[in-house]
Amino acid sequence: MIWLTWRQHRKQAFYTLLGFAVLAAVMVPIGLSMRHTFADLGLADCVKPVALSEAATEACNAGFHRFTNQYGSLNLVAVLLITLPVLVGLFWGAPLVAREVEQGTHRFVWTQGVGRTRWALVKFGLVGASVLLLAVGYGLGMSWWAEPLTQSAHEGRFGLIVFDLQGVVPIGYTLFAVALGVFAGTVWKRMLPAMGITLAGFIGVRAAIAILARPHYQPARTQTFPIEGGGIPEGDRGDWVLSVGIRNADGTMVAEDTRIQCPPGGKGPDGRACGAELGLKPGAYNWELYQPADRFWLFQGIETGIFVALAVLLLYLAVRRVRRIA
Repeated sequence: MIWLTWRQHRKQAFYTLLGFAVLAAVMVPIGLSMRHTFADLGLADCVKPVALSEAATEACNAGFHRFTNQYGSLNLVAVLLITLPVLVGLFWGAPLVAREVEQGTHRFVWTQGVGRTRWALVKFGLVGASVLLLAVGYGLGMSWWAEPLTQSAHEGRFGLIVFDLQGVVPIGYTLFAVALGVFAGTVWKRMLPAMGITLAGFIGVRAAIAILARPHYQPARTQTFPIEGGGIPEGDRGDWVLSVGIRNADGTMVAEDTRIQCPPGGKGPDGRACGAELGLKPGAYNWELYQPADRFWLFQGIETGIFVALAVLLLYLAVRRVRRIA
C-alpha cells in the first residue's frame, strides 16, 4: 500500500519540490540583499532593547525609512506567499479521495484486500507526513526571509501578513488546508467542486480566526500618556496596537483612532487650549490597547494548535465518510 501510494503521487511530489526549489532560488538572493542592506544601514543596533540618544533615534528613523522605501514593495510578494498553504490543500488534499471516486478507481482498490480504513490511514498518513515536512521547511525559510521586514516595521512580527508567513503557524495552515481538501473530496466526490469548497473554506476560516479570535488569545494590555508634555512614547517596537484614542479624565472616549501631542501649555492660533476643538476637558489623555511583542510565540502556538485540531477533526470525519462511499 505504501509503494502504491508513492507510485500514485511521485510526479506530484516531484513537481512540488521543483516548485519550492524555484521559489528558493528567487527568494534567497532577495533575502540576502535585505539582510546586507539592513546591516549596512546600521539598523541592527536600532532594534536592540537599549535606550538611544536623540541623535541615534533620528539616525535610526532615517535608516528605517530608507529600508522601507527600498524593500516595502516586497509586502506584496508576502501576500502571494501566504497563499502557498491553500495551494497545497487544493492540489494535494482535494484530489486525494475525489479523484479516485470521480474516476471510479476506488472500486478496484477497495476490493483487492485493502480495507477502506487501512487505505485511508496509509494515504492520509503518508501525504500528511510529507506535507508536514514541507510546511516546516516553508515556515523556517519564510522566517529567515521576512526577518528584516519585520524588524523594520513598527508592529514587528505581529503584522497582519508577516505573522501568517513565519514561525510555526504555516504548519497548522498547511495541515488544515490538506485536511479540508480531503474532507471536501469525501463529500462532493468530484475534484473541481472539492477544490472550490477547499478554497472558500480555507479563506473563510483563516479570516475568521485572524480577525475575530487572534486579538483575544490573551487579555490585551493598556497604556496611557498625557496629551501635553514629553510627547507620544514610541513604546516597544513590535507591539501589536489594537486600538488607540483620546479619553477624558473620567475615561469617556472623546476621539477614536487618533492621538494628540501638545507642548506644555500649548495653544492654538485662536488662543484656545490645545485639543479644545475636540471637546477635551482637563486631565484628558491618550489611550492605547495593545498586545505585547513578547507574546508572539504564545500566539503562534495557540493559533497553530487551533488549526492542527481542526485538521485532526476533518481527517477523522473524512475516514468516517470513506467508509460510507458506495
